[in-house]
Amino acid sequence: LKGFVARHECLTPLIEMASRAASMALLGAGAYGASTAFSMIGAPAPLQSEQQAVTVRSLRGQESQQQRSGSSVPSMLAVGGAVAVVGAAKTSKRQSRRAAVACRAAATAEKVKFAKMPASVKPGVVTGKALVDLLNYAQENKFAIPGVNVVGTGSINACMEAAKKAGGPIMVTFSKGGGQFIAGKAADNSDDAASIAGAVAGALHVRAVAELYGVPVILHTDHCQKAWLPWFDGMLEANEEYFAKNGVPLFSSHMLDLSEEPLEENIAICKKY
Repeated sequence: LKGFVARHECLTPLIEMASRAASMALLGAGAYGASTAFSMIGAPAPLQSEQQAVTVRSLRGQESQQQRSGSSVPSMLAVGGAVAVVGAAKTSKRQSRRAAVACRAAATAEKVKFAKMPASVKPGVVTGKALVDLLNYAQENKFAIPGVNVVGTGSINACMEAAKKAGGPIMVTFSKGGGQFIAGKAADNSDDAASIAGAVAGALHVRAVAELYGVPVILHTDHCQKAWLPWFDGMLEANEEYFAKNGVPLFSSHMLDLSEEPLEENIAICKKY
């Protein structure tokens, strides 16, 4: 503030008057009225040189007249009181809105608790029969499971945290580009190597921490078109390697999207996989 006044000496009377207004409002209407009065009076828009001179002369005349009439304090008290009343009303409205939003959020969270999930569905990554049971349960109870494309451990964890707060399952989804991003854009992506490695690394991260969030997680891979089949094959190989060591596949499910291909070829490729 001192630096501002030093650069704009002609505004000094405005600052002094604002300070007096704030002080009087503090006496009459509390800190809220004072601070608001200061922000309203003490931060005028920049003035041109001629306008500044006229404004300063006018303010000095008003100040002298108020001092002679003894009306300075009551007027400032009135300003502070009015500002405080308006500010209190606005604060009350904001508090009411926030309370209403909090109540709606709590009611929604209560409705989406999934306490009666199938016995096969446990916290952590679900595959096989547990996955089928979960999808059937969702269909029977008419709710959707969000599928979120992720690009790193931050977004993966955010998905599982949201699911934990809502009390329901989540689908963590890896795309070809998302897998490459996880591996790093500088990584060699020849034959989709980086896209495969990134998706596998993300899936292993989910496997390591999903149970800690206490929610069922579907590990899914997103649309794979014909040109991206090497990426698809790489993830299937990762599934087989993981299954050989753990008795379950790494991923829960994969998506082939061959809608750009002729119907017969579409069906033939899907049948192969």
